[in-house]
Amino acid sequence: MKKVPYLVLSILMLVSCAQTKDVSNTDNNAKKSNESYWQQHVDYTMDIDVNGYQYNGKQKLVYTNNSPDDLNKVFYHLYFNAFQPGSQMDVRSLNIKDPDRRVRDRISKLKPNEIGYIKVNSLKQDGVAVSHETVGTILEVTLNKPIKSGESVTFDMLFDAQVPVQIRRSGRNNAEGVALSMTQWYPKMAEYDFQGWHTPPYIAREFHGVWGDFDVTLHIDKNYVVGGTGYLQNPQEVGHNYEDKSKELKLPKGDKLTWHFKAPNVHDFSWAADPEYNHDMITTNSGIDLHFFYKKTMEAKYLKNWKDLQPKTAELMDFFSENVGMYPYKQYSVIQGGDGGMEYAMSTLITGQRNFGSLFGVTAHEMAHTWFQFLLASNESLHPWMDEGFTSYISSKASNKILERNRENPHAGSYRGYRTIVNRGYEESISTHADRYNTNWAYSTGSYSKGAIFLAQLEYVIGAENVAKGLKKYFNDFSFKHPTPNDIKRSMEKVSGIHLDWYLNEWTQTTHTIDYGVKSVDGKTITLERIGQMPMPIDLEVEYTDGSKESFNIPLRMMRGVKPTSATILKDWGWAFPTYTFDVSKDVKSVVIDKSGLMADIKLENNTYPASSR
Repeated sequence: MKKVPYLVLSILMLVSCAQTKDVSNTDNNAKKSNESYWQQHVDYTMDIDVNGYQYNGKQKLVYTNNSPDDLNKVFYHLYFNAFQPGSQMDVRSLNIKDPDRRVRDRISKLKPNEIGYIKVNSLKQDGVAVSHETVGTILEVTLNKPIKSGESVTFDMLFDAQVPVQIRRSGRNNAEGVALSMTQWYPKMAEYDFQGWHTPPYIAREFHGVWGDFDVTLHIDKNYVVGGTGYLQNPQEVGHNYEDKSKELKLPKGDKLTWHFKAPNVHDFSWAADPEYNHDMITTNSGIDLHFFYKKTMEAKYLKNWKDLQPKTAELMDFFSENVGMYPYKQYSVIQGGDGGMEYAMSTLITGQRNFGSLFGVTAHEMAHTWFQFLLASNESLHPWMDEGFTSYISSKASNKILERNRENPHAGSYRGYRTIVNRGYEESISTHADRYNTNWAYSTGSYSKGAIFLAQLEYVIGAENVAKGLKKYFNDFSFKHPTPNDIKRSMEKVSGIHLDWYLNEWTQTTHTIDYGVKSVDGKTITLERIGQMPMPIDLEVEYTDGSKESFNIPLRMMRGVKPTSATILKDWGWAFPTYTFDVSKDVKSVVIDKSGLMADIKLENNTYPASSR
């Protein structure tokens, strides 16, 4: 899934890439390890004419097959087709134990003028009509001739579409009155990688896309303000606070404006539009333009929150750039729309009628997705814990610092959520495909909470400094690529020198739990026991009867190393042994396992001697 040498890019791409030089891979060993890696490439050119809630489109797609395989078929996603009675999204929502409150039975009740659809009217491969069939949310295309390895072909498509009533992520007239939330709105080429084609039906979960360049032209009612992915090419012809105030506006006559956007090196394109948008813009200290689109008709308290949000968003951009990797584009947009919060290329759509804490929180989370899902474009359908979990981890750190919360463990909520679902017996392995969880609860807790703990708990295993360095290495080696779980593991191994195959396997591919306890204390002799199936290294604080304290670290043998620590390092603990006994220098008063709280032990009461209820 990681990026091959880039094809010819636009001048804008060159500008964008210039900003990424500081985060490009300079590790020769990493370069060598990625030589066998490949990823496909797309160039979209689209011209879209919007009339109310319907639109027709022309799409030219240049598809480059960088794989070692010849392709006899290709596949497109037609996401809007999910918003029809009887679709798999509809039926799944009607049958799952805990349906999303935003969906429930709403799709089943849509009328013909309320449904969503994308109808492909014609499709050509290099100028010749090609056979295609729409199957739910997937367009299956049988090629006239194979796309050979290393070859590029051009697909020309004409399509009609209708924007569904807002139900999930995309749609018209959301709960806050935003006219158009245009996400997953165009026929989108499915990803083909070392695992083959990724063509899951759309069930309201996550997305996966091909890296490439977008050139999108929208023709829409002149009263609408548009914000989203890409750089606007004709600001003087649209105004709406995009224009250079020192230059004359050149607005065309007629009922529509033409908006022309270019987005270099992205894997999606989204936009939103509303006639009542305020459009504000500020610039960060690092020169990134931040755009804000929100309805001017909201109550005064909400308008104030959106104004207060803007400098804090700049702080968020700086935090993520400093702690993960430099943001490589020239702009980012925060847009009121959608049904909650969802990340997209160079932008996010969020609902806006919130108190300030909530508005900041959703912005922090969705902006963090720019790094974990977008720039580090893991397959969020197969590994939702990599994007949602890592995003939750880094956004919690950002919020803790920027809002000056000073919480000792900013991830405590993730630990509580994880322990709750384990204790109630609903946990599923986070290696489960996003669509296949038995409950939405198991999906969300596994992806967000257990995924966040993956990194927070790594601070316990290899040390916080190593995790911080590992994230930067991960970004350096795999940005603009499609990293897999093994890639984050290897980044952490390379900076720490500690073996982590056991950790990746146990935490992400099983539902094994951690449970360590103080079995006994006899004078100067301490015996610990492993009760849960998942092994871990142990941090231990011992208080002696004379009031002095001493910290110990017991490495897990499979780690083949020790994290940086000032604690007394004891002999390692082989995972197969259920107990571990060692002697200390003085009589023991008390013992505490993992005072940091970063180990996700499911039974905390046996972590202390004497036993406590912590």
